[in-house]
Amino acid sequence: MPQTPETVEVEYISPRHLAGGGDPAWITVPLHRACGWSHGNDPLMPRVILSSPDQKALLRLEPAPDGQWWTLHHAPTPDHPAWYASFGARTPVEIIAAFTDALAAPDTAATAWADPHEPLRQAGWSPAAGADGFVSPDGTAYVERLGAGPWFVTTTLGLGRMVWQARFDAHTPPHLLAAFSAALADPSPVPRADNPRSFPTRHPDLVTRREIPAVQIAAALEERVQAVAARRAHPATPPSALRRPVPRNGRSR
Repeated sequence: MPQTPETVEVEYISPRHLAGGGDPAWITVPLHRACGWSHGNDPLMPRVILSSPDQKALLRLEPAPDGQWWTLHHAPTPDHPAWYASFGARTPVEIIAAFTDALAAPDTAATAWADPHEPLRQAGWSPAAGADGFVSPDGTAYVERLGAGPWFVTTTLGLGRMVWQARFDAHTPPHLLAAFSAALADPSPVPRADNPRSFPTRHPDLVTRREIPAVQIAAALEERVQAVAARRAHPATPPSALRRPVPRNGRSR
């Protein structure tokens, strides 16, 4: 189909962990506009720093050729120790956004009880041999936890070449990890309209090209901002199945 001024050629990639980084605004704009995170501006530095309204969380995006591009540090609270998370440059923004959304605009129904491994099990990921972890069906993504310590999510291609890695402190709240793993295991393809040469994969079975109305592309971010704002204003009520069961003696603590 020939491209017209009213359409944009978009490539949809699945599995999504091989789609490349995407547009950072997918993460930063909703945090600022829908969740009230403040940002600092330094035109001489190629970085973005956002802080949560309560000043407990600090998200930094900074190009680091030999390190993680995204880092999030959270200060301790009365009932939880400090923790951090970091994400490599090619971590898809849709997957990072699931994590930051769960932190900034929590959905009560999704966070009432959370096992970070459960979304992977349901998506058909396989337990890793001899480790506390799971491997994606295509063998290119691996989620593991080192004992009771930190979590690592690693995507590789061809001869173990790393594409990206996410790292989570041992104290990272489980519901945030579960939000990340659910987005990671989501089979839905993600769109990319930037330079195809920046994608980790060009395998024809993983990439589908479509002509999309330009207005649809332009409106996608605004629609996401509105959706996050609505979620933050009206969190879902947890279903009864997720509520704490009543002890058999009929008394609760």
